[in-house]
Amino acid sequence: MAFDSITFALFLPLVFLLYWALHQSRRGQNVLLLVASYVFYGWWNWRFLGLILLTTCSAYLCALWVERCKMRGQTKWAATANVANLVLNLGVLGLFKYYDFFATSLNALMMSLGLHADWPLLHLLLPVGISFYTFQALSYTIDVYRGDIRAERNWISFATYIAFFPQLVAGPIERAGKMLPQFAAPRSFSSEEAVKGCRQMLWGFVKKIVVADNCAPIVEQIFANPDAQGGSTLLYGTLLFAFQIYADFSGYSDIAIGSARLFGLHLSDNFRNPYFATNIPDFWRRWHISLTSWFRDYVYIPLGGNRKGRGRTLANTVAVFSLSGLWHGANWTFVLWGFYHGLLFLPWCMGWLKREEREERKVREVREVRDV
Repeated sequence: MAFDSITFALFLPLVFLLYWALHQSRRGQNVLLLVASYVFYGWWNWRFLGLILLTTCSAYLCALWVERCKMRGQTKWAATANVANLVLNLGVLGLFKYYDFFATSLNALMMSLGLHADWPLLHLLLPVGISFYTFQALSYTIDVYRGDIRAERNWISFATYIAFFPQLVAGPIERAGKMLPQFAAPRSFSSEEAVKGCRQMLWGFVKKIVVADNCAPIVEQIFANPDAQGGSTLLYGTLLFAFQIYADFSGYSDIAIGSARLFGLHLSDNFRNPYFATNIPDFWRRWHISLTSWFRDYVYIPLGGNRKGRGRTLANTVAVFSLSGLWHGANWTFVLWGFYHGLLFLPWCMGWLKREEREERKVREVREVRDV
């Protein structure tokens, strides 16, 4: 079910009315949100409901087992369970999203070396939103393993956190430490919050329908045959594409955040005017914020971050950005795009531009003081 569909225009008000009719029952509201989320997800393809159930149950049971083992001092068993859950969920994600990509790449590599290659392709349909709910489930089990949060006992609340329909398809990627307490707390209707949510949704629809959807056909026409286009036309197409992807992605995020506010729930900001960034680090603090912070906390820091020397810091930075590119799509162009941004990030890792960044920060602080 797409946000910009007639079906969603009927679905959302119906869920909204039923939800607040159950305002005296927090459990009833959560059950309704879970059922609505599964209907929303199953509308694309009901067969993929099994995958999201698998992810939900594996993360739920893994966290309980990890917490139990750590309380008993059985740290090795806790680590084993956490690794097993990582392998299972990343394996499912890899199978559906990346298997054919790597198989095709391997066949092409072997053939270029003059060797016979016929690695079979599966041609699996990519489940919508699998990258988002998989990362949410993984962050939850890792946080429990680290001791940052307690394992959730209420399966309904946890399943709703994984499948919550506003952010299920396009994020933001939420942390359990933020969302589970919201599902556990009583909620009361606020007309002010509902109006703010509707306004944010409206702004998201403007971005998606008015900007992104009108840029898309022009961009497709230009890049369908780039060799026949002049330099100015290609530049025009590139600029339009930049507006298209931002308006499309941030528009979906605005609709998700606004929809959640209708139910008294708060999602994280995912975009903060990224095209007004003054440098590459500033851009990634503004663009797809939930994904950037996810890779920082669960990949970059565990790899050693900037604590293992300058060479390791550079390698970690490039590796994380390359993985981020692969997360966006199963194509070498995405990997190269991530690698390219990793290289652009290196001067700040080396400390070459820290002085410049501090000076820019001082200028911004002075301006903010003046505005106040």
